[in-house]
Amino acid sequence: MQALGACLLVMGFVLWTTARFQLGKSLTVTAQAKKLVTHGLYSRIRNPIYVFGSCVIAGLILVLGRPIWLLVFLAIIPLQIWRVKKEASVLEATFGEEYRSYRVGTWF
Repeated sequence: MQALGACLLVMGFVLWTTARFQLGKSLTVTAQAKKLVTHGLYSRIRNPIYVFGSCVIAGLILVLGRPIWLLVFLAIIPLQIWRVKKEASVLEATFGEEYRSYRVGTWF
């Protein structure tokens, strides 16, 4: 379990960091639509920071040998989904058809 956790942690961190840099100045704490980022990881996954951040958290839980904490992690997932939906509505309101077309060709 710890080896699996270490792989998730390292892979997730590298990809999370990559996504963060690819997002550039469009990274915000609140849902804002500065620019529609569609290159790099964002060409396949609409929310790679959430996806790979989740990998980091799950990996850390497994590395620490506390799989019961995965239940807490599972409780956080609905909050992330809520935030993704909020961000999607802001992006759709700002970028309209461009965002809808992008959304069709990407996952989460």
